[in-house]
Amino acid sequence: MIINQGNLAILKRAFHANFKQGFDGNTPLWNKIATLVPSTTSVNDYGWLGKIPGMREWIGDRQINNLKQHDYSIKNRPFESTIGVDRDDIDDDQYGIYAPMMQMLGQNASEHPDELVFALLAAGFTTACYDGQYFFDTDHPVLDKDGEVQDVSNMQAGSGNPWFLLDTRRPLKPLIYQERKKPEFVALDSADDPNVFTKKEFQYGVDSRCNVGFGFWQMAFGSKATLDATNFNAAIAAMGSQKADYGKPLPIMPNLLVCGVSNRAAAKTVVEVERNAAGADNINYKAVEVLVVPWLA
Repeated sequence: MIINQGNLAILKRAFHANFKQGFDGNTPLWNKIATLVPSTTSVNDYGWLGKIPGMREWIGDRQINNLKQHDYSIKNRPFESTIGVDRDDIDDDQYGIYAPMMQMLGQNASEHPDELVFALLAAGFTTACYDGQYFFDTDHPVLDKDGEVQDVSNMQAGSGNPWFLLDTRRPLKPLIYQERKKPEFVALDSADDPNVFTKKEFQYGVDSRCNVGFGFWQMAFGSKATLDATNFNAAIAAMGSQKADYGKPLPIMPNLLVCGVSNRAAAKTVVEVERNAAGADNINYKAVEVLVVPWLA
């Protein structure tokens, strides 16, 4: 190929089409457990997560709920991935070998939110959420009906690979995917660019700005115990008994069981088999949807 700006523009459009094919061909999983929050600044504050008021009978004047403020924010982070294309490969009409690489660039960009979201979910046992406790912890502070602080747990201890029960039917899901800039295909492909002059290389890549964080811990339960009917039932009972401050029940019921490939068979045994090994009805049959993701152990 004769290297001139016209041909380079054609090549850029072809590489962008390859990128888009890879990007659009991926089915994301992160949106099953995380809410997309658009961002227009470098940092988004989520102090309001401390308390969302419920409805009450209107007697007398309105009662103004001053939302409990916490120091919880999510700072956007920049991400990139770049492919270098040797000038000689273009000169020798060998640029076709880069088409699969551009598709992979697009697929990886589409999968990146999955990596971030599920990595954060797995790190919930050692990463703090809005109340200062680990997202999965045994001592989240909640006020009882008398205004006294009580410790509330949303986890099971153990030594196995983690699995999670989530209630994802609320406007705000258990996790947050904050997006400042969508993945954008970019190129440094002018024949007189410094990278071409010094490295004999045209560069094509993708960049984005985003980050992830935690929503309400009450809508999630994490376990490292054995995934069996006993522990599954205990986890559902714990989630169903969650209360807001001052003892008000929270209508939380999990609808999604998330696990890695190592727990796939156990998860399907617990909720997708109609009868157990003894032939008795499985009371947990299709109680929740099973989501097996490669981003978890």
